[in-house]
Amino acid sequence: MNRKEFIQNSLIIGGATVLPSNSFLSASVNEGGLDKLVDESGNFIQTALPYTENFLEPSMDAETLHLHYTFHHGGAVKAANTDLKKIKEALDSNNLETVDYWTKKLSFHFSSHILHSIFWTNLSNKSTSPSGELLSRIEKNFGSYDKLKSYIAATAKNVDGNGWGILGYQPFSDSLVVLQCENHEKLTQWGVIPLLVIDVWEHAYYLKYKNKRADFVDALFPILNWDNAAQRLNTALKITK
Repeated sequence: MNRKEFIQNSLIIGGATVLPSNSFLSASVNEGGLDKLVDESGNFIQTALPYTENFLEPSMDAETLHLHYTFHHGGAVKAANTDLKKIKEALDSNNLETVDYWTKKLSFHFSSHILHSIFWTNLSNKSTSPSGELLSRIEKNFGSYDKLKSYIAATAKNVDGNGWGILGYQPFSDSLVVLQCENHEKLTQWGVIPLLVIDVWEHAYYLKYKNKRADFVDALFPILNWDNAAQRLNTALKITK
């Protein structure tokens, strides 16, 4: 396989539905189809939020949610489609001088699309706690739910610059892991399936919390949707076993 064939095959894989679309979302989220990241032609799409813009108040204000979803997440979707178009143009013209640049950009923008799509479903306007298989694995891998909360909170609060705190399932070790992700794509592990993500880019909190990132992270914990994380874990276990 030559380089051109490798890149073409990688694009086909990248255009597939990265996240499962079956039973791991609640009914309201399924109706919103938020985990459908591409259309039938392989173009990236952004679907509507399954709740109103004031749904997460007071933890997240409506103005921040609107700007975040519309311009930051939406901007990443548009940019990812541009990246994909540029790569395809390079392949069609057999001119690969700029393909590395656009491939890097695609990694950044598509990773943003994936994580934001998960983030919106990871939030609710009611309090939930881990239970069942998720709780058992949390206790096995971290000792207790309280220890995990402290761990992921510290991880998210202390990201250098912009990024995410991530709780994920690592199929290679059959374990839960906490990751500190810079930007949208750096410092991750191969194969990890994100279950719950905390966005600590400044655009996620600056209007309401100013420079107080730690206050924003603390305010998210009462509205984290652990039921959604549990559904994602159950799906991850099904598709990796």
